[in-house]
Order: sequence, then C-alpha cells, then structure tokens
Amino acid sequence: MKPVEDIRTRKGMKVSELVDMFKNSGGFTAPKLGAAVELIKEMRRKKVETFLSFTADIVSTGTRGAIVDLINSGAINHIITTAGTVDHDLARSYKNYYRGDFMLNDGQLLKEKKYRLGNVVIPQDHYGKVVEGKMMPFLEREYQKKKKWAISDLLHDLGREMKKNSIINSAYEKGVDIFVPGYTDGSFGSQLWAFWEMNRDFAIDSLEDEHRLSEIMFNSSKGKMGAIIIGGGISKHHVIWWNQFRGGLDYAVYITTAQEFDGSLSGAQPREAVSWGKIKPRAKQVLIEGEATVILPMIVASI
Repeated sequence: MKPVEDIRTRKGMKVSELVDMFKNSGGFTAPKLGAAVELIKEMRRKKVETFLSFTADIVSTGTRGAIVDLINSGAINHIITTAGTVDHDLARSYKNYYRGDFMLNDGQLLKEKKYRLGNVVIPQDHYGKVVEGKMMPFLEREYQKKKKWAISDLLHDLGREMKKNSIINSAYEKGVDIFVPGYTDGSFGSQLWAFWEMNRDFAIDSLEDEHRLSEIMFNSSKGKMGAIIIGGGISKHHVIWWNQFRGGLDYAVYITTAQEFDGSLSGAQPREAVSWGKIKPRAKQVLIEGEATVILPMIVASI
C-alpha cells in the first residue's frame, strides 16, 4: 500500500515534473499517464524496436508537432498510419488550417467552400488542390524511375522533398519507415488512382509492404518489440496483428477514447489482445483513457 500524494504545482515547473507527480497521485487517469511516460523512457533506454500508430485526424491539429518531436526523439522505428496523414501533413506544409468550433453551421461552411474536421476548419483550396498539385508532379518523377512501387518507398522519396518539421520529412531524416495499409482511403490514394488512370502500367505493390512488416517481425523474434498506439482502426490493428506472428508485443501504450462494450477493435483493450497473442501475457502495458491532443503532447514533453 502506497499513500496518495498531492500534486503540488509551482511557477516555472517543467511538464516532466508535473507528469512525474501524476505517478503517485492515486487516481484516476493521471497515474496511467505517468506510467506511460516511464514505459516509453524504458523502451528508448533499452533500444526496444518501437512502432507508432495513429489516425490521421490528429495531424490536422497542433498535435502534428508533437508527433514530429516524438519521431525526432529517436523513440520510434516504424510508423503505421492512415492515408489522411499524408493528406494533412502535405497540405499543412504549404497552407494553413484554422481554429473553429464543433457547432459551426456546416451548411454555411459548404457555401463558403470550407471543410470542418471536428473543430478545425479547412478551406477547400488548402486541401485537395494542394495535395494534387504536389502529388502529380512527384508521381511523374517517380514513374520515370520505375513503374512498380511499394507505398513505403513512395513515402520515403516524398519525405526527401517535404518541408522540414513535417511528419513525412522527419521520418525520412530519422530513417523511420511509414506504412499505410489503407492507402486508397484519402486524397493521397485518389492521386494514385488518378495517375494510374493516365498510366496503366503504374502499379502499387501492396504486398511488398506486408512482406517488409513480416521481415521486421521475424527478425525481431529474439528481441523486444513495443508500440505506442494512438486511437484505433486499421493502423492500430495492423501493428498488433503483425506482432502476433512473433508471439506478441513486449511493451504497449494505448491512448484512446473508444469504449470496448461494442466489440470494436478501436475500443479493444490490451487484455483482449493478449487472448489473440498480439500482446504477451507478461508484457508491460498501459491504457490511457483520454484524448490524444491533450495526452500525447504531455507524454512527448516528458520524455
């Protein structure tokens, strides 16, 4: 039995100092945040091969910068994400998104040619036209090199051309590979499709990335594997699905607002993954019930 200790704040204290107090504060989500920071620090200290998975919505927010900082910290080896990450990372490298409100009039926004993503407002010209304007010349250059591509190779080359402080460029600079299993589900995928319509010998080799994931898993079977999983969906499942082929994750940090009562993968907790062999029974793991745009920057600042 350890006593609950009060959180005491002071002027000028560091985020890491505050989060360190969370560990001993007793309840309710705060100790989990403190435990997650310690787990990620341990993973980095022990050079555990680590996946980061996240959904694209948070890339439309300032949390994009926290993801960049996490990549630059050296704590990440591989990323699995959704197609919209490419869209928003590319668009925001050249155009602004704007602060809005969940209760804005969506009919009026449509008339003004603006999209609403939660409480973020995106002018239409700042999204699709930017992605198309950058992707089509890029794909033409890639097409001249060869006709068949893995998505991770395309994103590696795109990262070389992207602006600094973007996710894709930071991953390129740090040697972090990016996998997008659902690559057609977004503007990025639409550009690939449109380019294919004009160049029918252009091809995406989806199974090449799966092969590379299999090699990562089988080559790591004698070492440790960890994951920081933000949100749910295909990016979450792809990380834990592939890890079952090596006996499961050794470390897992989940950040989610989803509930498990509907049986969804997004709401499934780490203990459910144990039954599938996706997380080892004795793995070090923590689930933080909280919204990523608050939780993730605090974690990144603390490590």
